[in-house]
Amino acid sequence: MTFRFWKTAIGAVVLSATLGAGAASAATRVYVRVAPPPLVVETRVVAPAPGMVWVPGYHRWNGSAYVWVGGVWMRPPHARAVWVPARWVQDRRHGWYVVQGHWK
Repeated sequence: MTFRFWKTAIGAVVLSATLGAGAASAATRVYVRVAPPPLVVETRVVAPAPGMVWVPGYHRWNGSAYVWVGGVWMRPPHARAVWVPARWVQDRRHGWYVVQGHWK
């Protein structure tokens, strides 16, 4: 098999995985009938390196209960990036759903 064949095959796999993941994540919203617990007050340690940004923790739904995911230090993707924390939003008809944290 030629290099051109493998290059085309790998490109097709990467493209289909990217499109499939984007479509699935955009359409998937899990609703929880129980309100999330209050946020946990975390103690931040000193940043491990200059330029690191604290990304606070949040409650994740594991299918049967809320689980706390602790905060971490992260390097922003670019100089002016700002972290928008995850938050739970109430939909009066369906319950609660999470809006994932992201860089803006």
